[in-house]
Amino acid sequence: MSLIDLSHIIRDGMTTYPGLPEPVVADHLTREAAEEIYGPGISFQIGLVTMCTNTGTYLDVPFHRYADGHDLTGLSLERVANVDGVRIDRRGIKAIELDDIDLSGLGGKAVLVWTGHSDHWGTDRYFVDHPALTAGAAERLVAAGVACVGIDTLNIDATEGTGERPVHSLLLGSEIPIIEHLTGLDRLPEGGFKFTAVPPKIEGCGTFTVRAFASI
Repeated sequence: MSLIDLSHIIRDGMTTYPGLPEPVVADHLTREAAEEIYGPGISFQIGLVTMCTNTGTYLDVPFHRYADGHDLTGLSLERVANVDGVRIDRRGIKAIELDDIDLSGLGGKAVLVWTGHSDHWGTDRYFVDHPALTAGAAERLVAAGVACVGIDTLNIDATEGTGERPVHSLLLGSEIPIIEHLTGLDRLPEGGFKFTAVPPKIEGCGTFTVRAFASI
């Protein structure tokens, strides 16, 4: 079995989404300070991370969009842990429709949309003119009963010129988790893999960073 990492590295001061706070990655206990406590040559490091829940590769649950939706504590692991996955190639397409694909056999599966936009991660290009799903594509995914939907872009919804987020609204309204800012989808086959993207079990949060990966 091979494991393929699909997550971005989180670094101190990085930008995931313009306007959101940058993460602070620091020491709570340094090795030098630890030696003063435990003795010479005995060192520990305890980190301190302060960050927005939408940092790096992260997962959305219904509470992110709906006040009465379930938070991270209500996330069913069956939707995001060791789930049969398919990768859909939509490179070179900005407004992504799925009309040309038979989705009837995708019930209970993780659908990962490969746009190639993650190649621009860490550059200004990543934040503009990004590919996204259309409302029609989201409707078809809901009708198919997929387990979760992931994409390797800034947002699964188009973000230019409107505050509407129909894809978030439709998927999260049907309790289908969304994983954004994936990377490494070029390393996956079209099918025949398992997908995992599990966040911590935090009460009162609708999004959080995940370590997403596939097993083949």
